[in-house]
Amino acid sequence: MLIRNTHRVLAILPLLAACASAPLPADRVASAESAVRAAKEVGSDQVPKAQLMVKLAEDQIQRAKKLADEGDTEEATSLLTRATADAELALALAREEQARAAASKPPQAAPPGPVPTAPSQSAL
Repeated sequence: MLIRNTHRVLAILPLLAACASAPLPADRVASAESAVRAAKEVGSDQVPKAQLMVKLAEDQIQRAKKLADEGDTEEATSLLTRATADAELALALAREEQARAAASKPPQAAPPGPVPTAPSQSAL
């Protein structure tokens, strides 16, 4: 009986080792990195809170890659999820700041010139 259970345990060990050393999902890495790029393109470097969130996301991505190399893909995947969320928050903060800036500008007056008129009924 003990030998049979030992064989079962030995049969499962390679599967457990494979799970522990599974590669980091490339789509998760790409998603997190894409969210960081999007935040930067929108101008997160101009908004202090957004800039901080981008820095956190970048640090989390690097840490996730290191953890994956060490075999801790579960924690690495969790970090990538947080990195994506932080980068998306940075993007939202940057867009919010752009919207505020646009709303605080006075509306521009129409350039001087002739006022366009609607065609008359007889011209139709």
